Amino acid sequence: MALGLKCFRMVHPAFCNYLAALTRPTVSERQHDHRRYIDFSAVPIRHCATKKAKAKGKGQSQARVNINTALVEDIINLDEVDEEMKSVTEVLKDNFSKTLNIRTSPGSLDHIAVVTADGKLALNQISQISMKSPQLILVNMASFPECTAAATKAIRESGMNLNPEVEGTLIRIPIPKVTREHRETLVKLAKQHTNKAKDSLQRLKKSKDKTSEDIIRLIEKQMSQMADDTVAELDRHLAVKTKELLG
Repeated sequence: MALGLKCFRMVHPAFCNYLAALTRPTVSERQHDHRRYIDFSAVPIRHCATKKAKAKGKGQSQARVNINTALVEDIINLDEVDEEMKSVTEVLKDNFSKTLNIRTSPGSLDHIAVVTADGKLALNQISQISMKSPQLILVNMASFPECTAAATKAIRESGMNLNPEVEGTLIRIPIPKVTREHRETLVKLAKQHTNKAKDSLQRLKKSKDKTSEDIIRLIEKQMSQMADDTVAELDRHLAVKTKELLG
């Protein structure tokens, strides 16, 4: 951290001088009980809490931070971080709608990624998917027979609780019965998707550089708030999906 601060001050001397100027007090007269007050510019100041103060504040909600993005735009683009975190939620919602439905339909298999010699391709690009009966989906791999094994593996590992059976270039997929056990299995998969989304969120947060010791603590707190808000949104979508799946 010390080395990072040294480099930061070398690269941004003007910014450091600006911060130093902001911390100088300005004396002003205000009529209030005949006292004289000193005004300080709004700048983050770190205070070390005692053990007693920490114990007293434990369990209480902390005040939220709202940093002016222009103040730290040379350090980090908070708007960009916010957009990246929101995209994690969008990915989760997309996974929920495509892979976690009580009744499996041919359309829910379209975007299953299959690893081929030409890279990852959507299942519907290399096969014909049709509904044989209310209990059976057929995936015809006649156009790309060499991808049959890879497609079968992708379907089995799609997280949709499917057990495909292969007959030559035809993949037969029995549709799971809508039982309480099936619903609970889908809920477990929804939780797995949500946990993966939260892991992605943590990796995103850690990937952002840390520079100024005083400013960065507020940045980290705001990023944590943004991450917490996104986690709450992820949990909200999980709760809605759980209610939908369990009926």
